[in-house]
Amino acid sequence: MGNRRLVAERRKTNPAVLGGMIAVVLGGAGFGVYALLGSGAAAENDTQSTSSSKAKDVKTGPLSATEVTTAAQEFLTAWQQGKVPQAAAATDDTAAAKALLTGYTKDAHIKDVTLTAGTRAGAKVPFSVKGTVSYKGTDKPLAYDSALTVVRRAEDGKPLVEWHSAVVHPDLKDGDTLVTGASGTPPVKALDRDGGELTEKEYPSLGSVLDGLREKYGEKAGGKAGVEFQVIRGKESKKAELSDKTLLELSKGTPGTVKTTLSPSLQAAAEEQVASKAKASVVLLRPSTGEILAVANSSHGFNTAFQGSLAPGSTMKVITSSLLIEKDLASADKAHPCPKFFTYGHWKFQNDDKFEIKDGTFKASFARSCNTAFISQAPELDDDSLTKQAQQVFGLSMNSWSVGVSTFDGAVPVQSQAQMAASLIGQGGVRMNALNMASVSATVRTGTFKQPYLVSPDVDGRQLATASRTMSASTLSQLRELMAYTAAYGTAAEAMSGVTGDVGAKTGSAEVDGQKKPNGWFTAYRGDLAAAGVVQQGGHGGDTAGPIVAALLKAGG
Repeated sequence: MGNRRLVAERRKTNPAVLGGMIAVVLGGAGFGVYALLGSGAAAENDTQSTSSSKAKDVKTGPLSATEVTTAAQEFLTAWQQGKVPQAAAATDDTAAAKALLTGYTKDAHIKDVTLTAGTRAGAKVPFSVKGTVSYKGTDKPLAYDSALTVVRRAEDGKPLVEWHSAVVHPDLKDGDTLVTGASGTPPVKALDRDGGELTEKEYPSLGSVLDGLREKYGEKAGGKAGVEFQVIRGKESKKAELSDKTLLELSKGTPGTVKTTLSPSLQAAAEEQVASKAKASVVLLRPSTGEILAVANSSHGFNTAFQGSLAPGSTMKVITSSLLIEKDLASADKAHPCPKFFTYGHWKFQNDDKFEIKDGTFKASFARSCNTAFISQAPELDDDSLTKQAQQVFGLSMNSWSVGVSTFDGAVPVQSQAQMAASLIGQGGVRMNALNMASVSATVRTGTFKQPYLVSPDVDGRQLATASRTMSASTLSQLRELMAYTAAYGTAAEAMSGVTGDVGAKTGSAEVDGQKKPNGWFTAYRGDLAAAGVVQQGGHGGDTAGPIVAALLKAGG
């Protein structure tokens, strides 16, 4: 992608000890004095003077160490002593804090809480939590770490704990709750394709996947629910398709068994690859069947590889190229314009470092990822041309996939003018993830869209998504030629060096407002394997996501 930024991307015990000091809860009298001085006869006698005094008394500026420590002491001590109203009043959202802290005891059944503060770092105070989850005669110890941040209230300058549900437990998103009781969904034992058990301990990326499998197959798999301490997701978390999460098991249920398509060796390889990059995700699948062989994310808790919604940058040019070839607007070995700039819809588009290719072919423009070669064809297309191509040929953007866990199936909205042109190069309103782009390469490899899946449809009889048509033989042949040439001589050549056999690849970088570096993308196939990866804020896809994808293609044999 060029230098133009186009897209903004869119989850009753001992008092607490802080820094070796015993926390002291301030009495309610202090609040009463403040209220008295701020109202009643005194205020009526000299309104102007009082207002002026108030204005002068509002403290601003950075918080001192004493202010941070005192505010943290007040909150943690009140919480530990079960004084919920006082603890809530020490935050900047009394109502939300009171509700969650009340539920901490009544709904989550947590008792004997001890809170111990760690070393303050600026306005942030880490602390450890120890307690007991007690439900109908069954007790289990509970221990975890959390943190709070102190902020200054704007209207009076008072230091307060900035309220977020994550203060109570780091796995909580705002609106989530903690509950202990009989689990509504039985546990599942997820198996890899060889029959081995998949665990989060062995494969850290699979935490959210295992939660999703339990949510969908817990009852269908014939398990029996146990008693658990859980995060129950709220409205906003459900919008983000986050699953309820078990934090502690008080009594074991009987798990049902669900077999997946994951390869244990390739999953291990994927975990290793993403661990070397921050905010990386990758998916490997089998084009001939759609079976997902590996999925991994360096950031755990949210399955970006399946549920991410990010501009795919120039990897989108695979789909756009199929469209242009079908409409006789481009042909692999025919001359094709690649100017430094092209203006459409009042936007001036450019290539990376403002390069141009004089007297070049479309294959050369694809291999070097020339933006203007694609933007220049926008005047010849209808607003819905790209949307139809993505849906009808590649099975994307219809919200119809049934993988076995929640996924985002890509978005290619109908747009006009500059936004439509930007969509051609994977910007504008286009959104994808690693699963979507691995599927794109798989479709090119086989010529037919096969919906990726993690659990065979034979398990529950669900219907997999289909595409309404396939590319012509000529279009498919040229598209494979473009990707093979890019893997051998284009922007993907360095990453794909040493990946032998029938191969094809495309790189991408997607600029995001507010980011110094673009997101790096890479999609490729080798024989009966297809993969895609993204490294957020990584830079060029060939340098960041490319080595991850190439390593998995090699590992697949």
